Amino acid sequence: MDLSTVLQILDSTVRLSTPLLLAALAGLYSERAGVFDIGLEGKMLGGAFGAAAAAAVFGSAWAGLLAGIGVALAMSLVHAFASITAKGNQIVSGVSINFIAAGLTVLLGQTWFNRGGRTPQLSSDERFSSITLPGVELVADIPFFGPVYRELISGHNLLVYVAFLMVPITWWIIFKTRFGLRLRAVGENPAAVDTAGISVVWARYRAVMICGILCGVAGTYLSIGLSAGFAQNMTAGKGFIALAALIFAKWKPLNVMWTCLLFGFLDAVAIRLQGVSVPGIGTVPVELMQALPYILTVVLLAGFIGKAIPPKAGGVPYSKER
Repeated sequence: MDLSTVLQILDSTVRLSTPLLLAALAGLYSERAGVFDIGLEGKMLGGAFGAAAAAAVFGSAWAGLLAGIGVALAMSLVHAFASITAKGNQIVSGVSINFIAAGLTVLLGQTWFNRGGRTPQLSSDERFSSITLPGVELVADIPFFGPVYRELISGHNLLVYVAFLMVPITWWIIFKTRFGLRLRAVGENPAAVDTAGISVVWARYRAVMICGILCGVAGTYLSIGLSAGFAQNMTAGKGFIALAALIFAKWKPLNVMWTCLLFGFLDAVAIRLQGVSVPGIGTVPVELMQALPYILTVVLLAGFIGKAIPPKAGGVPYSKER
């Protein structure tokens, strides 16, 4: 396998891992604060539809980004109200959001655009285009580094760079700021936080709102970054894979990035090997390669994760003692 092929696979890995990374980081904020979020899939899907619909109507990728974030944020606030204010079951609330998003996006897509639940094909001006980083031409002739910089580091759209930049930002916020300390404390021992005079409800609301914003960016990337419009169920389980990546990474930002890159790599290899004849095996069935990332998600979680201990107060509504 030559360098060009390796770089193509790694480039696809980066692109395919971006929505997983954004969604997993989104879930990290929420779950660190003690609010489990099964609804990552639904919020990504809602954000993807909102972004594509707004980009098609207003002719602007930035309008799409704002709409995608707005839709996902609104869905997060619904989840926050049900889970925090109403003290409902967090799993049921998340599953409900997934069902609502799956049905409502298709219904609105068909009603507004009459394209079988899809949005119109977007032009380059209505999408986030690839960015060529400075110095590509200057280093083009340098062996190894030139192709790596040109093919792997440069040439992605803005949301890809935002996703990977969010990893150190999230680490700093969670572990080095007062907000992060309070957020982690709320997820571990909300009663102690409440005793210190800090609002458990407001801390959890902020965490869930950040989760919604990042899910909106992830959905936006899917519909107007990676693709050129919204298609029915285009998340295809990525929210659940992101949730699995978060558990596999044990709720740590850097581990989340490497885990998402692993799942992105599996997806990239699966795409690359579809219909390819493997010596001693023959032609690999397309269906098997499409299922490979999901199969290995289950295998990794079942056999290699070790003991993952979630926040102690995760999933438990907090009632203020009187």
